[in-house]
Amino acid sequence: MSTVNREFAETGGAAAGVLERVTMPRSEQRTMRSRAENREYRIFIAVPEGEAPPSGFPVVYVLDANSVFGTMVEAVRVQSRAPERTGVIPAIVVGIGYPTDGPFHPARHYDFTREIRLEDLPFKLREGERPEHGGAEAFMAFIEDELKPRIEETYPIDRRRQTIFGHSLGGLFVLHMLYARPEAFQCCVAGSPSIHWNKRVLLDEERAFASKLSTSGGKPMEGAAHIKLFLAIGELEKSHHTGGGENAAELCERLSALSEYGIATEFKEFEGEGHVSVLPPLISRAVRFALRPEPADRQV
Repeated sequence: MSTVNREFAETGGAAAGVLERVTMPRSEQRTMRSRAENREYRIFIAVPEGEAPPSGFPVVYVLDANSVFGTMVEAVRVQSRAPERTGVIPAIVVGIGYPTDGPFHPARHYDFTREIRLEDLPFKLREGERPEHGGAEAFMAFIEDELKPRIEETYPIDRRRQTIFGHSLGGLFVLHMLYARPEAFQCCVAGSPSIHWNKRVLLDEERAFASKLSTSGGKPMEGAAHIKLFLAIGELEKSHHTGGGENAAELCERLSALSEYGIATEFKEFEGEGHVSVLPPLISRAVRFALRPEPADRQV
């Protein structure tokens, strides 16, 4: 027992009781290793109370779970208690994190980025330094081919209501996943996406994605129909040298032109918030964006 906890217990007497770890209700944690690269992930899962609807619960997959899983779970748990008033229905939350007690892990740089030329990196390297990056394709395969099947065989999931949430480099990965595997998620949330990191590569992916949509005979591309994308930044990010705010706003404008092909895009700038402080309001808004109730005939 730490000195602080011992003093708390001693001064509290019998009323203090036994100090125990705080746990999140109806949540659990497990470890998974990717088959292709044997990379270790800490998977967090929170399940709503009550019986699942006939179609199953919607599911929200959260990147950087070590830092945002708890906030997301509590936002869903509190707001979904009265869907008729809050506009939020219960959902399973699956967090993808790493073996650390810190908020972030260096492995995220590899998982969330595509391979790029060293001269295109958004920062100067020290001599002999080469950041690990370029693992986005393998990470996509882990999510789609390993994690999601495990979740779906264990919990009652509505496969037609799946959301992926990412912030910063995680937001960049959400965009990569949208372009590469549009059939994977029906709702994508990219908060403060680090577009500057892979801007050239991302623009190439965006053009290829738009081209497929525009040449689909006027019909939504298979797997890409009815995708909702929420892009958001903090107001204070607009002055950052990476141009994050401008990049996200311009991306939203371009993707909004694809609405006739089933891509619904929304952009939000959170007043007075920066790159990190934007997370709580972003999560609250993302919950309402992703988990809106649908017509009763949708639940049969």
